[in-house]
Amino acid sequence: MRAAAPYGILGPLSLSLAMSALLATPATGRPLAASTARTATTVTTTPSATAPAGAAGALLTAPASPAPRSVSAVPVAPAAPAWSSWSGSPASAVTAATPPGDAVAARGVTLAARRAAERGIAFRRCPRAEALAAPITCGKVSVPLDYARPRGKHISLTVSRVRATGPKARRQGALVYNPGGPGASGMAFPEYAAEGAFRRVAAAYDFVGYAPRGVGRSAPLSCQRPSAYAKAPTSSPPHPTAAFKRRLVARARAYVRGCVRRTGRALAHYTTLDNARDLEVLRAALGQRRLTFVGASYGTYYGAVYATLFPGRVRRMVFDSVVNPAPWRIWYRDNLDQSVAFERRWRDWRRWVARHHAVYHLGTSDARVLASYEKARRRLGHKPAGGVVGTAQLQSAFLRTGYNDAYWDPAARALAGYLHGDPEPLIALAAPDPAQAADDENGNAVYTAVECNDAPWPRTWATWNRDNTALARRAPFETWDNVAMNLPCAFWPLKPGRPLDVGHLEAVGPRTGRVALPPVLLLSAERDAATPYAGAKELWHRLPGSSLVTERKAGTHGLWGGPNDCVNRHVDTYLLTGRTPGRSATCAPRPEPAPLPAPAPLPESGKQPAAMPGTP
Repeated sequence: MRAAAPYGILGPLSLSLAMSALLATPATGRPLAASTARTATTVTTTPSATAPAGAAGALLTAPASPAPRSVSAVPVAPAAPAWSSWSGSPASAVTAATPPGDAVAARGVTLAARRAAERGIAFRRCPRAEALAAPITCGKVSVPLDYARPRGKHISLTVSRVRATGPKARRQGALVYNPGGPGASGMAFPEYAAEGAFRRVAAAYDFVGYAPRGVGRSAPLSCQRPSAYAKAPTSSPPHPTAAFKRRLVARARAYVRGCVRRTGRALAHYTTLDNARDLEVLRAALGQRRLTFVGASYGTYYGAVYATLFPGRVRRMVFDSVVNPAPWRIWYRDNLDQSVAFERRWRDWRRWVARHHAVYHLGTSDARVLASYEKARRRLGHKPAGGVVGTAQLQSAFLRTGYNDAYWDPAARALAGYLHGDPEPLIALAAPDPAQAADDENGNAVYTAVECNDAPWPRTWATWNRDNTALARRAPFETWDNVAMNLPCAFWPLKPGRPLDVGHLEAVGPRTGRVALPPVLLLSAERDAATPYAGAKELWHRLPGSSLVTERKAGTHGLWGGPNDCVNRHVDTYLLTGRTPGRSATCAPRPEPAPLPAPAPLPESGKQPAAMPGTP
């Protein structure tokens, strides 16, 4: 599933190779994750994914949001499309929901957490490679590679922290954050403590970020040379030919061989279950009796898995831009749903551009704006801009308009400039950044390993081809790029896991002696493309006592820290007091972006990496 940078890599779902730029980021627009956004070749993914993501919207200097209004009922999302050509349905949920080997792994987690609590984390000045300045400090926590063998090989996860700024009497411990992916790093999260939208929470909590297993300097994964991953220009046809599809299959097979060759047997131990177990060890190492956690995009999924496995260890949890956790949707169906949602959001952007035809001169209707985009796509197919921006780079750059409104004006200006003879804005927007190639390749490798290991995928190309050819007839914008990102899972050599039945405590053991899960807070935008709204409704129903805050008629992926004061107040109140707004609440949408009087700097999360086939 592609996600957005903190904006959510999966999200899960379709990250389009350029996961980082799409993750959800806090209000400043700076990515919380190392760039893993998709760009180059022709690939995508979901939830997936997010640092407090709303922030990027602040870059547009939008006016303050209208006064929020709360109501007791959450709008009903339209029914998700049914994908019937591949087996695995709600009827199979019970048999598909119980992860194997849990009893042995659970004992391994207990042992690892006990050892981590004894050792703690030695926080010191951060290594130069992390680019984090004082007062932020960094450390490491040791976790078993395989929780079924806790005395076997261990790997180290990098951790960052900045202390709470308020009086000691008011401090509430550590707040751990994950921006999504799979494949995004939260190491930069402590930097957000100084931002205005986060200061109230930062006064009470230590802000703690970390790089999950496989990411950054935490036992990093790699499946190919970064230079090959960053190769550009590349092509991305919305309706590929049979010859192009054969190349997709060949590339996906080669990518899988690279994953196996570079990682070996350890490849099996990069999963959502392992991420949730690592979170429990991190909690213990931080000296926290119970965990306070904010997860965005894919981070909502493994946070929900954690809450199911360790309900008694949960203090407070915020799930921002929620992945659909239904076992039969992880991950193939979630990606199909995501492609549909991106088509709707792509239309939102075109209609906005059409309303501002006097500024951009791209057409007075969404159909005419689409014709302008298609004109640019055909031209780039013949002659890439700057020698590096082909049709895949174009698609990846404009996919970001579906993640965050902050990209609406820059994308429209770049398209208008290119069509009127100035390619430089488009090159600045869409060209891969060679300096980010290693981080981007690493994020994509983690994304692939986690999603392919987590759950069964269709094993025959005929199924992928049939489902997505049909889907592309009504949702062409993202469908085949999403396929390219996820197709390695069709040829994955390892036995897939069985997704946990989130919220179903009996799935992980007898209820006797279990502690009830405390209320958690869910945030979702009605028109979110990376993590469609139906996913928030699904998790809301699965977690009794949870509270769902909906930003109506909005689609930015990642809400906390953005320009919507209503959303931010609900998060602050919950994290500081534990109070939720009841079973549900709604917030009026953030203001729609306005064309700027002059070109503005691109959001820092805007640089996309190169791509290669690559979710929450």
